Amino acid sequence: MRVLLVGSGGREHALAWKLTQAPSVSDLHAAPGNPGIARLGDCHPIRAEDAEGVLALAHSLGVDLVVVGPEGPLVAGIADVLRHAGIAVFGPSAAAAKIEGSKAFAKAVMRAAGVPTAAQLAIARPPCVLKADGLASGKGVFVCRTQPELDRALAAVSAIGGGLVVEELLEGSELSLFAICSGGDALALAPAQDYKRAFDGDEGPNTGGMGAYAPVPGLSEREIEELVATIHRPVLAELGRRDSPFVGLLYAGLMLTEDGPRVLEFNCRFGDPESQSVLALLEGDLGEALAAAAGGELGGVSLVTGSAAAVTVVLAAAGYPAEGNRGSTITGVSEAEQDGALVFHAGTALHGERLVTNGGRIVGVTGLGESIGSAREAAYRAADRIAFEGMRRREDIALAAAAGQTYALRP
Repeated sequence: MRVLLVGSGGREHALAWKLTQAPSVSDLHAAPGNPGIARLGDCHPIRAEDAEGVLALAHSLGVDLVVVGPEGPLVAGIADVLRHAGIAVFGPSAAAAKIEGSKAFAKAVMRAAGVPTAAQLAIARPPCVLKADGLASGKGVFVCRTQPELDRALAAVSAIGGGLVVEELLEGSELSLFAICSGGDALALAPAQDYKRAFDGDEGPNTGGMGAYAPVPGLSEREIEELVATIHRPVLAELGRRDSPFVGLLYAGLMLTEDGPRVLEFNCRFGDPESQSVLALLEGDLGEALAAAAGGELGGVSLVTGSAAAVTVVLAAAGYPAEGNRGSTITGVSEAEQDGALVFHAGTALHGERLVTNGGRIVGVTGLGESIGSAREAAYRAADRIAFEGMRRREDIALAAAAGQTYALRP
């Protein structure tokens, strides 16, 4: 099977790495890809947002499956363009991707489906959570415990543009749960926890994600299936009732509260950096699973999560999320890989033979181990080998889980 992967970030590098291990995948192409993906397949200089360009490339390559990584092209309708031309796509239509493209739409779907979520508020008063209604690359959510925080958040949301959703502020542990979906079918992957805030101790602004680990200790397979049955499948059924069947990866961001799980958000694609941990643990043929979902035949597909643990630490630009870093030399990637880690390129480029920074989140370093503690040690040990000007990282990724903290759906 010839696969075309759309995107250029750490999530796409992780997908490329896993797809090239799949017996069903004979050739991997990417548009536009990145230096890490270029080591695994052929990269083509076509932007992920260029639906017609991706379509022409898919036709020229004779691909059997297109896998769309980022949310922007999905919300803009790239999957519709490709499907209309008869090309199999793993990724939802624009109508179904609205589950991420509009927070207000997602709330309406959850209300209709009876899915537990944070209450929507008519007036913004602290404490509350402000959310930009549209896409904001993970940076459109603001936790407001005080009036000054609320004032700053209102200004920030106004700068993003579009609508505004106000929600109650929930307390608890966050959880990311991915499910490969096709119509009403859903196949759960390992649960993960990510770290959205910029600084240690969950301080600072929200980012696209500063690190993650998987699996989440304390959650049984039965409980994971319970979450899929009460959250993912009702949403899939409601989207189907709206003539917007969902084919792709449905990602539920959850808060485990004292009253049970509540949905914070839905995303219409693999999360980043959670994918870098979740896919590192996945056993089985990912290409076959994604192709089956794209063809509407997910039943019977089996993917297993191994018994190991994975921890991913993001190495970011000094000014991230407000500013990126471009053109600084990156050193130590080969040494980190020789140390046994997986290094996923998120914001890199090549200048001649020199690997340089090209974004906000530069690389994700994933360590594997028999426990979260040993995986965490491996990730940070390898991350110590990588350097670029102004490099910043969080030091507390998976720290609580490594110390024995566990999670439960209910107290």
